[in-house]
Amino acid sequence: MLGETIFEKSSIPLLVKSLDASMLRSRVIANNIANINTPGYQRLDVSFEDELRKALDNGKLRGMRTNDKHMPIGRQDLSGVNATVQKPVDPTLPSSVNNVDIDKEMADLAQTQIQYNFMAKFLKGKYTRLNAAIQTKDIQ
Repeated sequence: MLGETIFEKSSIPLLVKSLDASMLRSRVIANNIANINTPGYQRLDVSFEDELRKALDNGKLRGMRTNDKHMPIGRQDLSGVNATVQKPVDPTLPSSVNNVDIDKEMADLAQTQIQYNFMAKFLKGKYTRLNAAIQTKDIQ
């Protein structure tokens, strides 16, 4: 019961999902960069933040499903939010070979790395505080 409160009802699952999304985004960007000279390659992108924003929107009501066949109503449960890989609609060909722009990919990779590092540090701090509470120690 206490473990459920700490690990399922806190921000820890959200941070773990965000770290997973960042890792997936890094792999997708690396794949885009690897295929920069592949003729006709269509770049891929990761969708996560918009779905997360919808799930965290307190302005929407959350409907209760009493049967699996019922249509979900209102905001989505956080457990159902996952990062997905998709092909964005982008008809441009900046390299005249495909639609991969190396400058954009490198900027996205740097941003993803910064976000990942921040979330990892934040999660480490959560576990440090949790560990200090369990051991009844002061946080340094």
